[in-house]
Amino acid sequence: MDYRLQCMACSAHYPPNDLRTVCDCGGLLDVTHDLAALRESVSHELFDSRRGEWALPYSSGVWRYRELILPVDEAAIVSRPEGNTPLYRSQRLSGWVGIDDLALKHEGENPSGSFKDRGMTVGVTQAVLLGARAVACASTGNTSASMATYAALAGLQALVFIPEGMIAYGKLAQALAYGAQTLQVQGDFDAAMQLVRQVCDELGIYLLNSLNPFRVEGQKAIIFETLQQRSWEVPDWIVFPAGNLGNTAAFGKALHELQELGLISRLPRLAAVQAHGANPFYRSFVGGFQQRERVTARTVATAIRIGNPVSYERAVRSLRWTNGLVTEVSDGEIMEAKAQVDGAGIGCEPASAAAVAGARRLAAKGVIRRGDSVVAILTGHLLKDPGATVDYHLGRLEGIEPAHANPPQVIEPTLKAVREALQGRAR
Repeated sequence: MDYRLQCMACSAHYPPNDLRTVCDCGGLLDVTHDLAALRESVSHELFDSRRGEWALPYSSGVWRYRELILPVDEAAIVSRPEGNTPLYRSQRLSGWVGIDDLALKHEGENPSGSFKDRGMTVGVTQAVLLGARAVACASTGNTSASMATYAALAGLQALVFIPEGMIAYGKLAQALAYGAQTLQVQGDFDAAMQLVRQVCDELGIYLLNSLNPFRVEGQKAIIFETLQQRSWEVPDWIVFPAGNLGNTAAFGKALHELQELGLISRLPRLAAVQAHGANPFYRSFVGGFQQRERVTARTVATAIRIGNPVSYERAVRSLRWTNGLVTEVSDGEIMEAKAQVDGAGIGCEPASAAAVAGARRLAAKGVIRRGDSVVAILTGHLLKDPGATVDYHLGRLEGIEPAHANPPQVIEPTLKAVREALQGRAR
């Protein structure tokens, strides 16, 4: 095989058919490809020729780039398919953010409603190749929804660990509907993550959190597809929410490999955005990554409510490759940005809006210039967390004044009442 696993800490190598997700030394594993060989076989023209295919594997916005992700037999691929998500533009939203050339890559329009499908198609495919009978994850919601659907497609048992009372129903509903055995852990996400790692180690279950290097490989396709949609023109910035740091890890790796292959001539800067109440990576960044910070996470953006992200080392490497940075935004900023994205007719879950809030903050500080080209990644669908949306418009989110609230109106069942309501809205 022309790929293998390599430890980031001690450089130990393992064959790709090893069930492990971490090195014996405890270090994170990378999937390493033979880039020298790939230079002779991959090109813009190859990937462009696969666009518009109706059948798998190339109808998938992940497996279209299979040589750079997981070059396996087509019959082994588990896909819905995923990817092929749009790049939205909104003049109104660009004006609010303060960036003229702003595009939104909406990963919430994947099959299960989040970017996780990109990594999960690869992770579950690898699980099948390994002969695994069961897969497991800890999740604040999106990972569990995605893993449950792909496990069901592959006929695998799915085991989900969620923090009790800390998961949006739009996400929990999918895990239950797709048949995953769901265990509510008395603790936060980080407690659930610690437990699932122990369970997988002891019971021989394949772990599918972003600790898994094959998950990261699938998420690289977000970058590949974004650049292909831009005719392989590299933007100045890519801005995205940061929780467990799987995307941070994947984006830097994707860009580094594309440059090494000669498919792009320069790298954009990455900007990872965290919620103020769940900001361990931001704190580490401010300290020059001299120390790995951990926090007890609290934020309305449940998808990034993580205090001890597992892909930390990979994420640091990505920022160093791309001269990237980390910023933080408040829950108030997140929900105001969400209201703007929703109001533009695009819509997203709160964590996604962190990317837009972060871009606006960086533009206001002059870090991102008005004339820079920027792609912001929306990671989840509006209906992933409808409770947060409704609570915002009803003014029920503690500490947040909803400047763009749009609450329902109670009226009498008469034409007169409708006219009065319409006149009131017009004023």
